[in-house]
Amino acid sequence: MQLNLTGKTAVVTGASRGIGLATVRALIEEGVRVVGAARTITPALRESGACAVSADLGTAEGVVALMDRALAELGGIDLLVNNVGGGDAVEPAGFLDTDDAQWSAVLDLNLMSAVRTSRAALPSLIERRGAIVNVSSINSRMPAAGPVAYSAAKAALAAVGKSLAEEFGPRGVRVNTVSPGIVRTAIWEDPDGFGGKVAALAGAEHGAFLERLPEAFGITTGRITEPQEVAALITFLLSDVAGNITGADHVIDGGTVKTL
Repeated sequence: MQLNLTGKTAVVTGASRGIGLATVRALIEEGVRVVGAARTITPALRESGACAVSADLGTAEGVVALMDRALAELGGIDLLVNNVGGGDAVEPAGFLDTDDAQWSAVLDLNLMSAVRTSRAALPSLIERRGAIVNVSSINSRMPAAGPVAYSAAKAALAAVGKSLAEEFGPRGVRVNTVSPGIVRTAIWEDPDGFGGKVAALAGAEHGAFLERLPEAFGITTGRITEPQEVAALITFLLSDVAGNITGADHVIDGGTVKTL
């Protein structure tokens, strides 16, 4: 399938690893010029072929710095992937153990970063009749499955995507959401990350916990999703091949969500 993305320009946030890095690589393979943003620039991002920009997108200042650099580097933006999310503030804690500071940190990174980045990119996206993909989560549909602030932020992100699709569709900009389930990234695989903390709370050895994840979460395919699979879906939605898909939320979770 020819996606006809050669010569396009893109900004990908949360690009240092996982879904973001896989998306950077997929877009570059399709001939896209990419600016990849992350708070910490990893060797993998630096070697990917993207223009790597260090920015804390949980802050308004970080978004301004990124977008100024991206517009200067690319001359304009055709494609935007709002992927940054998670963050250090996401903890396996209940509602009563989540204070205002944690709520603010989670909302800033998982919701407001996409709001601010989209607002800055839209003039160029309108001019070029571009596309946005926001990376949400099945937590937006299954809020009991994860930390309440994170689930709320991802649900709000999906709603923002729907609204932007409606407002800017007549001006040539498509906006879609991708909602992954469990993906093989550091969030789950790092013993010091979210997955490691959940395993510790359950009194389970981390490796054994990871092996049991598909069964524990009712994943129909019996395996968790690979970052490259999410990146392939994102890349398709950004392409002209998906030219009449907008305002949609595409779940990629191996069948975890059982409801219509």
